[in-house]
Amino acid sequence: MAKHEIVIPKMGESIIEATITKWLKKEGDRIAEEDPLVELATDKVDSEIPSPVDGKIIKILFREGDVVPVGKVIAILEIEGEEAQPEAKKAEEVTQRTEKSKTPIPPHSENIEQPQNVPATNDDRFYSPLVKSIARQEQITPAELATIKGTGNNNRVTKNDVMDYLAGRPGNTESQKQETQPDSPMQTNSLQATAPAITTSAGDEIVQMDRMRKLIADHMVHSVHTSPHVTSFIEVDMEPVVQWRNLHKEDFLRKEKQKLTFTPFFIEATARALRDFPGVNASVDGDKIILRRNINIGMAAALPNGNLIVPVIRNADKMNLAGIAAAVNDLAERARNNKLKPDEIQEGSFTVTNLGTFGSVTGTPIINQPQVAILGIGVIEKKPVVAETPLGDTLAIRHRCMLSLAYDHRVVDGALGGMFLQRIAQNLENFDSKRTV
Repeated sequence: MAKHEIVIPKMGESIIEATITKWLKKEGDRIAEEDPLVELATDKVDSEIPSPVDGKIIKILFREGDVVPVGKVIAILEIEGEEAQPEAKKAEEVTQRTEKSKTPIPPHSENIEQPQNVPATNDDRFYSPLVKSIARQEQITPAELATIKGTGNNNRVTKNDVMDYLAGRPGNTESQKQETQPDSPMQTNSLQATAPAITTSAGDEIVQMDRMRKLIADHMVHSVHTSPHVTSFIEVDMEPVVQWRNLHKEDFLRKEKQKLTFTPFFIEATARALRDFPGVNASVDGDKIILRRNINIGMAAALPNGNLIVPVIRNADKMNLAGIAAAVNDLAERARNNKLKPDEIQEGSFTVTNLGTFGSVTGTPIINQPQVAILGIGVIEKKPVVAETPLGDTLAIRHRCMLSLAYDHRVVDGALGGMFLQRIAQNLENFDSKRTV
């Protein structure tokens, strides 16, 4: 009997570790090729990892909750045939070469070029991207980082370990903190407000945040601290879109094998507007504005457990309505079934969130960093409006919708934000009713 090693696969350009959230098989079980073996979670997405071969699980090397580097062996299978070449060594060598050649950029890092501040060569502990990022920001040297006692698995240094160390760091005074504040007004202030003390009463229920909810919470707080948010609103006449969809949705389903929701219409109109106003398809790096070449629109999707994920439709401006509809349906379905790949929620340049799905008239969404704007879509509903006719003004019943655009006022002023939002409205209101399926 030969043995086959199961390793943590490469799950994205910036992902170097994963958390084992659930083993779907146990030692002694037989498993077929492509059967799900383990659920892994990263700071990007949760994924089921299938078995690459048929075999019997003879050893599971890590427990649920353990954080494991990419390329590490997590289980050993017994398979028929000659002794297999161990894949783990090759994977580990690739991972080591990758880590030596570059330091991964953490998800919330704002600088594109980072100093290569890595642990000392005689320090063999694993450090997460977040810990490395804090070390760079606080100017913790590799030798100093190696002295911090870790409380995580296998003595791994956690964020709390670093923050505790900084709190007791010699010479850590308020005056020194102020001296090290950046001179540029474009840089983010790292001061954090102290949360108020919380008391509980009899009958209160305490629910522990799951891993994804913690990531969402951190991401939202980070965004508000990073970008001065301004929100503009516009009401859109959706009658041309509603009438065309009602007339063609059955033909669209029969021809394209896709359900036609309203979301693709908004994404198409937004992609065209982003092409006209590239200043909104951007990111901020200190005092530099990065104008993104590709228009990659993220689509906020609610998950069955109440959490949120944002899969990305790449090059949306180059797709027709049918292509966008297929991408929307596919990403939404796989998001609900936890089947998204890490790369499918990265490199978004703009985000759309459909608040109207839950009946909301409008809302003020929070920017998905490092982007500079996000579009909120309200519910489409019938309203009485004043319609201009050759015989004079009259009351009419029209389908209307409120759009809200939250934007980063560091780089998007009211004029640019207003013109961009107006262009989206114009694209929807001037929808070609003679378009064929």
